[in-house]
Amino acid sequence: MQQAALDELAIPWRYLRLPLPAQLFPETVRALPEAGYAGLNVTVPHKEAALAVADRSSPRAAAIGAANTLSFSDGAVVAENTDAPGLIAALGEEVAGRSALVLGAGGAGRAAVWALREAGAEVSVWNRTAERARMLAGELGVGHAETPGQFDVLVNTTSAELEAGVDPLQALGLSGLAPPPLVVDLVYAPGGTALAGWASDGGSRVVDGREVLVRQGALSLELWTGRPAPLATMRAAVQNGLDGD
Repeated sequence: MQQAALDELAIPWRYLRLPLPAQLFPETVRALPEAGYAGLNVTVPHKEAALAVADRSSPRAAAIGAANTLSFSDGAVVAENTDAPGLIAALGEEVAGRSALVLGAGGAGRAAVWALREAGAEVSVWNRTAERARMLAGELGVGHAETPGQFDVLVNTTSAELEAGVDPLQALGLSGLAPPPLVVDLVYAPGGTALAGWASDGGSRVVDGREVLVRQGALSLELWTGRPAPLATMRAAVQNGLDGD
């Protein structure tokens, strides 16, 4: 997706995958500017570590407590969180005054809770480990749901759908519930996910993880390059990747 965007913009950069064990994350990040890197997208499990390693951070990343984007500028590591505005952009509709439930209390969950709260939604958080949900709810000043219930908006940030042998609807406490009007599933897969299928069958509007991925990635690209991101090119690259092209 990012490489396709760079090619479209005729920027002669390479976008590379760097698998890093957690114990090597800080020292590797510190070494990358000297190796010519302009920045990083950061995914699980490094989002909180990315904030910690930064010399400075945006108010948004600091408030969320996690960063998914690092930029290298004048010898400094700068942390940003584009997950939050990327989610709101992907929704494409107002959520102010609506009730929203976020499933998951990791880095992506933190960003979703903060983003929805800032957009004016009445937010609650649920997690399979209830104590993590209570801690996040307390930190960000939102509600804590003991069990998933009826909300206007549901955002799944968990990895339950990726776990072998797990029924995600049961694991997420959604079995037997009717889906809300708007469902966002940050997980994406060829043919869709079980959660997206449950939502579609129930008449919900579904925003899947591909659009959220594109939107947050586009914001990262714009930070690094100062150029508007080619959204259509990025969407096509993500879809082609899922289709195996």
